[in-house]
Amino acid sequence: MATASAEPRRSMASTRWVQLVLGLVAMMSISSPQYVWTLFTKPLQEALGATLPAVQVTFTLLIVLQTWLSPLQGYLVDRFGARLLIAAGCLLSGLGWISSAYATSLTGLYLSYGLFCGIGTGIVYVGIIGLVVRWFPDRRGLATGVVAAGYGFGAILTTFPIDTMIKQAGYRHTLVVFGIILGIVGAAAALAMRMPTSADVLPSPPATASKAGAPPSQMLRSKVFWLMFFMMTMMSTGGLMIISQFAAFSRDFGVANVVVFGLAALPLALTIDRLTNGLTRPFFGWVSDKIGRENTMGMAFLMEAAAVASMVMFRDNALVFVILSGVVFFGWGEIFSLFPSTLTDTFGAEHATANYGWLYVAQGVGSIFGGPLAALLREQTGSWLPVFAIIIAIDALTGILALAVLKPMRRAYIAMPKP
Repeated sequence: MATASAEPRRSMASTRWVQLVLGLVAMMSISSPQYVWTLFTKPLQEALGATLPAVQVTFTLLIVLQTWLSPLQGYLVDRFGARLLIAAGCLLSGLGWISSAYATSLTGLYLSYGLFCGIGTGIVYVGIIGLVVRWFPDRRGLATGVVAAGYGFGAILTTFPIDTMIKQAGYRHTLVVFGIILGIVGAAAALAMRMPTSADVLPSPPATASKAGAPPSQMLRSKVFWLMFFMMTMMSTGGLMIISQFAAFSRDFGVANVVVFGLAALPLALTIDRLTNGLTRPFFGWVSDKIGRENTMGMAFLMEAAAVASMVMFRDNALVFVILSGVVFFGWGEIFSLFPSTLTDTFGAEHATANYGWLYVAQGVGSIFGGPLAALLREQTGSWLPVFAIIIAIDALTGILALAVLKPMRRAYIAMPKP
């Protein structure tokens, strides 16, 4: 009897890890539109005769559509299932790259790269997060960290090939080739996904997690949600300021083309950053499963503030700049494992996809400041230092809020009797 009952549990354990791997692959397929965008800004400026702030509107549009539509996307995934919607999102993201190759104006760029990639990546991102928090109630930090890592790791595989292809064949050819590859790979992974059902025997969530499932209407009336929304907005703002402008400020600092370990500093730093930006998500997610979400947030966000300050201090040294940029991204990318796991622990898993869709809007709010406004501030002041001062301040403030305010507020909310 013991052997017979153990077999379904082993099978279920295997099933949920397979689902996690599929989610990781699909996430990797949609990471390049955001994380490799910086390589396309200069050739797009030259081809379209546009300014940097005007081209960066594309990046803002991508993030805004990816995030501001996420409440609707989360509702649709919860209502109609993950498989077909996530597959469609992967194909739509690939179509965004292909169609943008033929854009001859800023409007065309906005309506291709910005529109299609924004909607497509949003469906995939929210859908997969909602999938894994249900499959891993006992390890939400680790599971969300693994799939969110795909959103950072994916660009590791594409940064150097895309940079090389742009130089050899032009940005248009590069967009078409990689648009086809990434769209097909992501859709293939999505078609093998499924949500857990009542027949699936899964571990129980920890005692500190809410057992009740709060719908978005209830969640949006709670103060703890809006505190998390404010904190994620600030962290998103700081990180997107760095991501969207990385190539621009590294060139201004005079380190972009300096050879480090036989490679130009800019693509080397971007590759290292993608690695650390990916590793931090499962690492800090796992840490938060062990020591608590807010304690991990405080540690990571304050480390991020110190890393940004150090990177600016040593900005003239290409080797140190490359290394510290990796530390900066290690201190930022974990927001994509800590916030969704904290949200689901607080409001339950029943409406996890739709609920995270609302929190993910914070990423869109952050993109408004992280994209064109950061570039405009640089143009107005003639320096990147005011931009970095803002980043350091909001990183430190968010770390303090996690420990001093969010921690007691969330414990009080979970302890409250639910209607």
